[in-house]
Amino acid sequence: MIRETLGVAAFVLAAVSPAAATTTATTIGSYGARFRYPAGREGVLPMTGAQALRVRSLLAIRKPMRFGDYVWNDIGVTASGKVRVRVDLPRQMISVFRDGHEIGTAVILYGTDHKPTPTGTFPILMRARQHQSSLYDAEMPYMLRLTNDGVAIHASSVRRGSATHGCIGVPLSFAQLLFDQVARGDPVTIVGA
Repeated sequence: MIRETLGVAAFVLAAVSPAAATTTATTIGSYGARFRYPAGREGVLPMTGAQALRVRSLLAIRKPMRFGDYVWNDIGVTASGKVRVRVDLPRQMISVFRDGHEIGTAVILYGTDHKPTPTGTFPILMRARQHQSSLYDAEMPYMLRLTNDGVAIHASSVRRGSATHGCIGVPLSFAQLLFDQVARGDPVTIVGA
């Protein structure tokens, strides 16, 4: 069961006083603006097994996200910055950062107790727009392989009651946007409880 959450924003904003974050006029759909941190007062997000991420801005998501929801907004964010991905298993969320700015977030599926999703920081080992799992005979669109034993981020039908065999399932449209942002070697951090 997914908790009603404001995504990574609630977690990072706790580390910096609310007055330190300001809201700009950029809006996407009904989700609202971007929270920007003043220079020198950025939020810091732990990244298991990797250097902490200094967060310059977050998507301002003002309503709970549900299974299948995602937000993507890279308006005003440099197109050439370093991309980092953070998967938060307890919150069932993925966040994509470019140059310290959160540009995308989505509700995810992850592995069951019998086939858990590993935690740690993993480089993207392989990318494929269309991939067929040889182990489970399942389509894995926009596959980003993280481990040699097949754990990947890929498009999935993200709905209540579903799980994966250790992979991270994201909505199809989000998977396509993510695929177009990352390259082989880019780090993906998966944090657990």
